[in-house]
Amino acid sequence: MTVLFSYRTVCKRLLLAIATLGIPAHVHAGVAPSFDCTHVEAGSIEADICASDDLAILDRQMDEVYRQARQKATDQHPPTLAAEQRGWIKGRNECWKSPDRMACIRDQYQLRIAELQALYRLVASDGPHVYGCDDAPGSEVVITRFKTTPPTLVAERGDSVSLMYLFDGGGVYQGRNETFIEREDAATVTWGYGATPMQCRKR
Repeated sequence: MTVLFSYRTVCKRLLLAIATLGIPAHVHAGVAPSFDCTHVEAGSIEADICASDDLAILDRQMDEVYRQARQKATDQHPPTLAAEQRGWIKGRNECWKSPDRMACIRDQYQLRIAELQALYRLVASDGPHVYGCDDAPGSEVVITRFKTTPPTLVAERGDSVSLMYLFDGGGVYQGRNETFIEREDAATVTWGYGATPMQCRKR
């Protein structure tokens, strides 16, 4: 005899089975992140990651990239890296305030992964390239590009270092208070908040 169940009946039985097994409803059988999903709080950012294959994949990638960075940081103050990572997790968890939580979480992962890959030289790079600038005699900016997602470059000027991201195809890299606008063998560089742009040429 064929028995037909309504969609509502199937859903109720599925939820009952989940509850019986003691598995939180936000945990699914897809890709697992690097942490245990059975103990995360419902409605948390971790629950969002557990419920999304794409975010779970990014979390696993982050776990691997962070492990590689820790190996590189053995002689570079590893407590600093650990503290920065804790700060990043706190910032990621602030995505609950975003109108698009999933996009916010994804962006946080992609930017942090790219940052670690660039700062710890974990991916292929192009450079260093030296640009002489017109603001003062001997002034120069040294850049190294990295094949991250999104693309990044690390710029050095004197004792200062800036990580910049390329967010479009127009050759505009943006850091915290620095920009590097590339035009063939020349670049316009702004170094510091409110600073006057410098015209620089590749040497």
